[in-house]
Amino acid sequence: MRPVLLGVCAAFFFAVTFILNRSMELSGGSWIWSAVLRYVFMVPFLLVIVLARKNFQVLWKEMKKHPFQWLLWSFFGFVLFYAPLCFSAAYAPGWLVAGTWQITILSGSLLAPFFYKMVQTPEGPVRIREKIPFRGLRWSLLILLGVFLMQLEQAGRISLHQIALGVLPVLVATFAYPLGNRKMMDLCKGRLDTFQRVLGMTLASLPFWFALSLYGLLTAGAPSKSQVMQSGIVAIFSGVVATVLFFKATDLVRGDMAKLSLVEATQSLEVLFALFGEIALLSIPAPPLVSWAGILTVVAGMVLHSLTSRKTEKPVVAYEMDKSETSG
Repeated sequence: MRPVLLGVCAAFFFAVTFILNRSMELSGGSWIWSAVLRYVFMVPFLLVIVLARKNFQVLWKEMKKHPFQWLLWSFFGFVLFYAPLCFSAAYAPGWLVAGTWQITILSGSLLAPFFYKMVQTPEGPVRIREKIPFRGLRWSLLILLGVFLMQLEQAGRISLHQIALGVLPVLVATFAYPLGNRKMMDLCKGRLDTFQRVLGMTLASLPFWFALSLYGLLTAGAPSKSQVMQSGIVAIFSGVVATVLFFKATDLVRGDMAKLSLVEATQSLEVLFALFGEIALLSIPAPPLVSWAGILTVVAGMVLHSLTSRKTEKPVVAYEMDKSETSG
């Protein structure tokens, strides 16, 4: 239950992203600075934590061993994840972005065949490709049905142009985030704690954010004081607190695709938190009865997903692999 609770807490803090990104867009801020400033502001907070724990030297040695992999999977896990979310916030309300983001429940499960594990057999250790956890996937579909019901009444008010620019980039992010996260877990193999891994990925993503910031200066100018302040809040609540909680939850179930899918499914609650947050802070109308039915469906899907994961858990003797065995 601990990984699930950590995932729920992460979803609460992640919801700040959708609310404040939309708020910044409504106040005239550029999506580019919403994306760049979050990760720039994350660096000093994470650096202080890692230095205080005297773990930076270990992190730096790990990054120097595999610089290309750190750059590649940090690009997927952070840049290709967050930049599309901020871009979508410029064309769609936070609830639509948060709702579309829940497709990561499915995309995370569908990525399973891209990973391998070593299991003990009578003939010795064998390298086996991970399988899609179909039993848990059906409850993920139920969660997505709940998300669809929540958006059904409001989606009729959105134009096709908003849907295309507000939804398609998020679809890219739903695959990029779990792919980058899982590949980095394979690369680190438990040698780094959550704070070290998040800091390392943030540092490795900085070259891409600096390049995007130059584009932002040329096209949108410098960010406003309000956007800087709100981006700082997003960096703390979503970038540091939520990311560390979520990465810690996924670290606890590393190597178990069924439990990993369950932890990733907790992020469906972001829709609820974003919805309530927009009602309270941005004064959007309360959802109709159909949307409340969707909320109950999401909760039911989460409970059933959890119960299925427990019932189907099977003890497996897993062996850690070197990088060449996990690169597929």
